[in-house]
Parts: sequence; C-alpha cells; structure tokens
Amino acid sequence: MAHISDIHLSPMPDVGWRDLLGKRLTGYLNWKLKRHDELNSETLASLVAHLQAQNADFTAVTGDLVNLAMRSEIDRAGQWLQALGAPDKIAVCPGNHDAYVPGALESAQDIWGDYMRGETLDSAIFPYVRRMGELAIISCSSAVPTRPFLAIGRFDEAQAERLGRILHVMGEAGYFRTVLIHHPPNPELQHPSFGLKGHKLFRQVIAQHGAELVLHGHTHRASIHSIPGKTHEVPVVGVAAASAAQGGTLDDPARYNLFRIERAGDGWACTMREYGYQRLGSEIVMRLQMRII
Repeated sequence: MAHISDIHLSPMPDVGWRDLLGKRLTGYLNWKLKRHDELNSETLASLVAHLQAQNADFTAVTGDLVNLAMRSEIDRAGQWLQALGAPDKIAVCPGNHDAYVPGALESAQDIWGDYMRGETLDSAIFPYVRRMGELAIISCSSAVPTRPFLAIGRFDEAQAERLGRILHVMGEAGYFRTVLIHHPPNPELQHPSFGLKGHKLFRQVIAQHGAELVLHGHTHRASIHSIPGKTHEVPVVGVAAASAAQGGTLDDPARYNLFRIERAGDGWACTMREYGYQRLGSEIVMRLQMRII
C-alpha cells in the first residue's frame, strides 16, 4: 500500500477578483508570496512517476489535492486522479484545502466520484471502507471550511460512532484496518490554528475498538508517532507534501511511503519504506526502511 498526501496541484489557475472573495483572498496571497516557490508541479510529477513504478496494490491519498478549491482546481484534481490510477485502487480522504470554502467539498465529491466513495453504514459518506484482500482502508473526513488564517479540522461524535462500528466489524472479520484522516490525531501535533478539533474523541475510538495503522497528511512533514489501541499501540504515520520542492524553509522535501503488509501468525507484520528527495541531491531515494508492526 502506498501513501501520498498534500498534492497542492500547481500552477495556480488564472483567477479574477470575484474568485477571491472571503478566505480565498488570504490563501491566494499566501500562495503568491510563499507557497508558489515551495510547491511545484515538476517535483510532484517525478515523485508520482516513481510511486507508480512500485506497482502498489493500493494507494491512499490523504487530502489537500487543491489550494483554494476553485472549480477549475477541483476539475484538474479529478484529471490528476485519473492519471494516478483506477478508482478501485485509490482512496481519497479530503483535506482542509479541499473544503476551503462552503460547498467546495460537495463539488469535490461529485467530480472525484468513486475515488472518494466506498462502503458505508448509512447515508453518511464518511467514514467509508474500501477492501482489498485482507486490507480494509477506512477513510474519515476532518475537512471543514474555516475562517481566514485557520486550517483546523473537525472530527465529531457522529463520525466517531460510525468509525467505531466499522472498526469493530472489520476487526471481527480479521482485516488489517488502515484509517485515513487528513489532520494528525496524535496529541504532539495539535495547535489552536491548524490542529484537529475532536482529536481526543478520535483517539478514544481507536483505543476502544483498535486499528492496525493510521495515516495522515497536513503537516507537510514525515513523522511516526503512536496512539493507544485496544490491545497494542497503533502507529500513526504522516508523510511530507508530495509537491514540496527542495530548499523549502518549513517543509520536508517531497516523499511518499510504501507499506508491505503480511500475516504473521495470529497477527500482522508491516514494514514501511519512505521514498523521496533529500535536502540535497536530485535523485529520489529510499530514505528509510523500518518495521512498524
């Protein structure tokens, strides 16, 4: 299973002043003054080509495909997903930029279609489940529109209840349960302006019902943490932004993760390899290999 996140497709499409009402104005200024130099399409294209050569059985995309969630960006992201692969082998959980303004996430759901759909317990879209062999990918949503200068996510009680039921059913059936969420749920990475509202609730669900792995994006940093599960600590893995150019002042250079998941007796073994750019040098390399389960 491959994991990629924070695509932030560039370059920014042509925009008019009518497009920049409300929060989009501050986001556009941030892009022009800073992000357009740190996130670029050439880096993303090279990283995706390297990922596709791995021929992973499944790819998890943990959000932020776009920047300001304009309709033209959402359309282009749909085309990017089609180039990445077939929807039965790719699951998207949305990020805060995909829900940048009211109505944007609904447009993304319509246009990205089966890339952001799966089995559900009721009429609610999230969490949804995608199953491949003994792997169950459970995609949550922390994506909500927010005020300017905020990038917070939300995980509410209704979604927590549904996630708990899904984890229980998938656990009883013996699946390797991988939970996707854009914002990191671990306490080390919370912040009032860009953290996850409901992070304690998320951790309570995992502690009660268990999971094998949690994947997130949002921080633009490679990270490995853990949170309590039902019978063991659950790895929480974040990945650098897929379009992050070398030389950025805040972000790790572009990377993706590849997980090898195998049965090990009555349990599981999972080895993670991290591929991407170093701070120096032009090659994509394997930066890390470690067993996380």
